[in-house]
Amino acid sequence: MLDEETGQDTRIVAVSVDDRERQRMMIDRVAEEYGVDMTSITLLSDPNHEVIDRYGIFNDAEPRGRPVPHPTTLVIDTEGVIRWKVTEVDYTMRPENEDILAGLREVR
Repeated sequence: MLDEETGQDTRIVAVSVDDRERQRMMIDRVAEEYGVDMTSITLLSDPNHEVIDRYGIFNDAEPRGRPVPHPTTLVIDTEGVIRWKVTEVDYTMRPENEDILAGLREVR
């Protein structure tokens, strides 16, 4: 979804509380169901939710029978400053690609 110029200086990183095995299952499902090339996305495992806690998005309510962070999309500039953020309470909700691209354009 990124044009060539934006794609050169943009990195997509996903952080979850899942271990590597569960992440692999999710990668395979997303790739199969949605045709997404997951090789361009870095997945980080944060089972103790240390990074997730730093962003204040850990969800203690366990909506899926286990603790998961609130779905959050961040655009962080090269200095580490959050320039755009969307956090959802409902784990089934995510921002649209066009919204994320607009957030990226704000940083450029």
